[in-house]
Amino acid sequence: MGALSTILNHNNEFVEAGDYAHFFTNKYPEKQLAILTCMDARMMELLPAAMGLKNGDAKLIKNAGALVTHPWGSVMRSLLVAVFELKVQEIMVVAHHDCGMRGLNAESFLNKSQAQGIPADRIDTLRNAGIDLDGWLTGFDNVEDSVRHTVGIIRRHPLMPASVAVHGLVIHPTTGKLTVVVDGTVKADNNDDA
Repeated sequence: MGALSTILNHNNEFVEAGDYAHFFTNKYPEKQLAILTCMDARMMELLPAAMGLKNGDAKLIKNAGALVTHPWGSVMRSLLVAVFELKVQEIMVVAHHDCGMRGLNAESFLNKSQAQGIPADRIDTLRNAGIDLDGWLTGFDNVEDSVRHTVGIIRRHPLMPASVAVHGLVIHPTTGKLTVVVDGTVKADNNDDA
């Protein structure tokens, strides 16, 4: 049985038993908080538990590496929607040690894609169309620097209000220990990274 069948069977039992009742909340985050974090499977339960969050407390946005790579992409749009439409007043970028984006290499990635059946001519077509696959498929070397960079992109966005605190943290993927990299309540001195 595949994952879809297993999940749908569980879902039917969940709904029929009324197990959803204790999760009820509205669309506005109780703590007026949005969190951008990594999609790493270790963060599913660990991150909310380590932060003392429950259902309804925060908007949670996940992607590979907890990165904002483009100021006009879907992650930045989600953060702005959270601020302007959903009453968010603080944003936390929470990356983690031992991240799969650390050291991500475009050449290795594209070799794996070809091993999975993506033809080389398709990759050539993308490159010839002006798509910077090498840049898009490159990770980071240092998680703290990556967090600072992402916080800086969010903070400097022309539509981000100065009143919104943007913090940067790193969580340990085993213990849940949080380390502050950028305290968004402290104003930076025209620093491009924060």
